[in-house]
Amino acid sequence: MPSHFINSPLNYICNRTLFKGVFPDRLKYAIIRPLFKNGNKNDMSNYRPLSILTSFSKIFEKVVQTRLLKHLTDHNILSKEQYGFRTKLKTDNATYQLTNKILNALNNNLLIGGIFCDLEKAFDCFNHKILLSKLEFYGITGNHYKLYKPYLTNRYKKSFLYNKNGNITSTWAKIEHGVHQVSFLGPLLFLIYKWLT
Repeated sequence: MPSHFINSPLNYICNRTLFKGVFPDRLKYAIIRPLFKNGNKNDMSNYRPLSILTSFSKIFEKVVQTRLLKHLTDHNILSKEQYGFRTKLKTDNATYQLTNKILNALNNNLLIGGIFCDLEKAFDCFNHKILLSKLEFYGITGNHYKLYKPYLTNRYKKSFLYNKNGNITSTWAKIEHGVHQVSFLGPLLFLIYKWLT
């Protein structure tokens, strides 16, 4: 099928949704599949919840994420020291910067100390009201701001997994905190919530 048959309707729907400041309810459902990380396969804490979202939800999130990132970049809101979840700024860059500073300090006979935090289940823990107030504080206003409340609220997830005896599914559960794993918008909202004060 030629792409122009789908581009035009998608463009229209995205523009109308942005103009109205609404997020369609049908895009708020995700199937959660456990993705094995490492360690003992029988230990559920060794799995990451992978959200399977609808294709249109991903397209729309990418549009919103691009607009939000442009706003944050244009107004120099994101810290230069924030490397994760940003284009052309990877955690490898953070490792290089840290190693470089440590080596410079050692060369100058300075003492070195460090505090490292690992946020477990970080995408599941943030409060929607606090995030919304931070978005408003950083200049997200009008219909663009109005879009985030329906995006965050009344979302549902259902777990689904395969095993030797067949498929197992849970019932739909409402998401009260955080955002879906593997969404386009989720990591950027996480940065705003956790790192911007």
